[in-house]
Amino acid sequence: MFDLDLWREIFQSINKNRTRSLLSGFTVAFAILLFTILFGIANGLNNTFAEAFGTDATNSIVIFPGRTSKAHKGLQAGRRIQFKNEDYDYLLDEFGDKVQYITSKVHRNVNASYKNKKNNYQVRAVHPEYMFIENTQIKDGRYINQNDLNNNVKVAVIGKVVEDDLFLKTNPIGKYINLNGIQYKIVGVFTDDEGYNEENVIYTPLTTAQKLYGNNDYIDLMHLTFNPKLNYNQAISFGNNITKKMKDRFSVARSDQRAIRVQNMAEGTKAVGQMTFGLNVIILVIGFGTLIAGVVGISNIMIFIVKERTKEIGIRKALGASPRSIVSIILIESIIITAIAGYFGLLIGMGVLELVGPSLKTYFIKDPGVSTSLVIGATITLILAGAIAGYLPAKKASRIKPIVALRND
Repeated sequence: MFDLDLWREIFQSINKNRTRSLLSGFTVAFAILLFTILFGIANGLNNTFAEAFGTDATNSIVIFPGRTSKAHKGLQAGRRIQFKNEDYDYLLDEFGDKVQYITSKVHRNVNASYKNKKNNYQVRAVHPEYMFIENTQIKDGRYINQNDLNNNVKVAVIGKVVEDDLFLKTNPIGKYINLNGIQYKIVGVFTDDEGYNEENVIYTPLTTAQKLYGNNDYIDLMHLTFNPKLNYNQAISFGNNITKKMKDRFSVARSDQRAIRVQNMAEGTKAVGQMTFGLNVIILVIGFGTLIAGVVGISNIMIFIVKERTKEIGIRKALGASPRSIVSIILIESIIITAIAGYFGLLIGMGVLELVGPSLKTYFIKDPGVSTSLVIGATITLILAGAIAGYLPAKKASRIKPIVALRND
């Protein structure tokens, strides 16, 4: 049952002892403030790493051809490595159980036009599976399919930037776009959360580009994703194995770093994961260290408060107050001060993050913030610590005989 007199007495006690209440509250507020800022910065760094990877597959491997830098098996240095469709088939045959998606790619810069609108874009000729590697989202129409590859169909999937540049309010699906003098039918429009650079692209079937740009089976590079069930070490080993096999296939020296380059995202992801884990551990230790300091601070203050109020407790007992009511008054007062101070610490901490957030991008900290539930949990921890710290001495003081309490210095 709600006891109005009890609450009035508690707030009168807080108001009467403002210095004591402010010191108690400051300890809690400062601990929550630091806790919020530290975890907010950690989250900001994690956001930076997430943005750097975008939504592209983090289990991807890209295989680039180059030129040999060393002579090997009677072959001269400076030899150009040229990938072909058969190399794509070789990777599938050799590593099919570990490959999730794979595509070959041919790149061309083209002049694209529709009616009186024109601009320069990059054409990427790919397999249908590239959609899943790049995490492309179809806005309208469809993506390239296997039938397009089998029949060398002149179809195109354009990015939203291309649509905005050339078609304005016209629906591009079914229209024909001119790419370096060749008409392609637009079958889809895509978006990409990485923005302008990725949406400023046109996709066409790989076989169509090979037929039109040289009438050969040459490819510029190969891009695949490995089985997500592979752990970091297995994925790195898989990438190293691809490098070894491809160098053997093209008679390239093992120590030649330029002839065939394999970019394995697992290596970067592992490094970033280790760094993020280490950072989170450091922030966690510092954050909880701050929290523990707050717990110790509020505990010491509560012990002092109870000792200071020993005479008051004696008077209450002399007037008939029960030990339970005495303990309740002290604990509720402690909880109120801690809760209010913790809330203000949370508000100030989140306000600081909001205020300085934009300027922290210079230091690779993007959108620093913290989960409200996490900070509330920290505040509740301090409240419980304050309650426990106050309960023990309050319980002890409530058992003192009134005459002994009144004699206390």
